[in-house]
Amino acid sequence: MTDFLLDPALVDLRARVRAFVDQRILPVEEAILAESVAGERKTLQALQAEARAAGLWTPHLPVEYGGLGLGVMGMCALFREMGRSPVGAKVFNCDAPDQGNMDLLLRAGSAPLREKYLPPLCAAEVTSAFCMTEPAPGAGADPSNLRTRARPEGGGFVIDGHKWYSTGGERAAFLIVMARTSDDPRTGASMFVVDRDAPGVEYVRRIPVMSEPVLDHLEGEFRFTGVQVGPEAVLGGVGDGFRLAQARLVPARLTHCMRWLGLAARALEMCRAYLGARRSFGKRLGEHQLVQKMIAENATAIHAGNLMTLHCATLLEAGQDKAARPYSSMAKTHV
Repeated sequence: MTDFLLDPALVDLRARVRAFVDQRILPVEEAILAESVAGERKTLQALQAEARAAGLWTPHLPVEYGGLGLGVMGMCALFREMGRSPVGAKVFNCDAPDQGNMDLLLRAGSAPLREKYLPPLCAAEVTSAFCMTEPAPGAGADPSNLRTRARPEGGGFVIDGHKWYSTGGERAAFLIVMARTSDDPRTGASMFVVDRDAPGVEYVRRIPVMSEPVLDHLEGEFRFTGVQVGPEAVLGGVGDGFRLAQARLVPARLTHCMRWLGLAARALEMCRAYLGARRSFGKRLGEHQLVQKMIAENATAIHAGNLMTLHCATLLEAGQDKAARPYSSMAKTHV
C-alpha cells in the first residue's frame, strides 16, 4: 500500500506556501498579469523579494544554491498550493521551463555550465528556454523524428536546425537545444546549452497560442545556422539526449499536473461559495441535487488527479524512474 502521508515539516512548509499565495499573491494576481502584458514586472519582483525573505525561494534547488532541497514528493505538495494562482510558481522562481532547466543543469551540466548559467537563473536575473519541438516532419510528440543536427567540428559542435514552440523563448538568455548527433535510435540525440545571442541563432517570432502572452510563457520559434559551441556545452555526454529528456519530462508532467490541480481546487472553492450565496427556485443553488452531483464529480476528479500524481512521485523518489513513466502519462491525461 502506498503511503502519501507527508512529513510534519513538509506539512508546515505547505501551509506557509498556501498562506503566502492566499494572502500575498491572490490580492495582486490581476496586477501582475496586467503588468506582464505591458512588459512590466514591478509587482512580481516585489513579491519575489518577499518569497526569498520568507525562506520560500527555489524550494526544488539544493541548499547550496539557495533552495530548500526538496524532492519530487515535496515539490508536488508545494506546487499544489502555488498552482492556486497562475503566477504562483513564478513568484517562488520554480516556474516552467526554468525549474526543469535548473534541474537539468544540476543533473548533467559540466562545472563551467553550472558556474555560468545556474547563479543568474537561480536568482531570477535571467530566464531560459527548452528547444525540442520542431515543425513537421521534425520532432514533436515523437522525439525520434529529430531533424536538428549537431556535427563535430574543431573539438566542438556546429548546430543547424529549426525549432518552435520553445517555451520561454522570447525572453530567454540561453536555450537548451536537443539535436541529433548520430542515427542511433537510442543514443542518437544530445542536449546543448546555447547562448541566445550566439552567432547563427535567429529568433524568428513569437508563436501565438490561445492564452494571453503573460510572464515568460511565450512560445518562440528559432533557426540555428552554423551555431558553434564548445565541448563543454554538452549536457551529460554525447548521446544522452533521449535519456535526459525522459529525466526532465517525467517529473515535469507532475509539476504541471499539480499546478493545474491547485487551480482547479481554487475554482471549485469559488463555485461552492457562489452556490451557497445564489438562490434559484426558492432555495440556494447548492441545494439542487443536480448541482450537488456536478460538485461531487469535480471534487472526485481532483482527488483522483492528486492520488495519481502522488503515486508517480513516490516511484520517482524511490528511484524507479522507468516504472514511473506510464503513470506520469496517466496523470497528465487525467488532469
